[in-house]
Amino acid sequence: MPAEIRVLAISGSLRAASSNSVLIRAAAQVAPPGVVFDLFEGLADLPHFSPDLDEAGAPAVVQAFRRRLAAADAILICSPEYAHGVPGSLKNALDWIVSSGEMVDKPAGLINASARATIAQASLVDTVGMLSAVVVEAASPVIPMTGRDLDEAGLIADPVLGPALRAAVAALAAAARK
Repeated sequence: MPAEIRVLAISGSLRAASSNSVLIRAAAQVAPPGVVFDLFEGLADLPHFSPDLDEAGAPAVVQAFRRRLAAADAILICSPEYAHGVPGSLKNALDWIVSSGEMVDKPAGLINASARATIAQASLVDTVGMLSAVVVEAASPVIPMTGRDLDEAGLIADPVLGPALRAAVAALAAAARK
């Protein structure tokens, strides 16, 4: 059992004011003692996935992403739904790790910021499962941010959303400790 649990947290949105990014940052703030979050903000920096590039030696930015995944004890992803799917930038990042195995047997929480984003959520569950991560259901709630203008402090203070986020982060940490 690691002394400290490291969670790599990824927002699937590139928008600066994304509710998905607010959720990820708030999750880091409510983490229980001994749980450290590493916020990955490099989706836009990853080149388009190409098996040819990977066979020639993955680009340095991809290697750095893989190292961060490898160093994590758990993964937390919060993704929007675009055109009934996972945003291309997030799917691209996940494509880069299909053959490298950094998510194998790692617990993964897949928080959803919109109750309407069911198609992307189902796709993300399938993709992360195919990468051999263990999707932790209790760490994968819908935390409905749609129509709310909350920052991290407002989300944490919300009497419904704050406890739901704390419970999800605690469930992910517990899964990583097993």
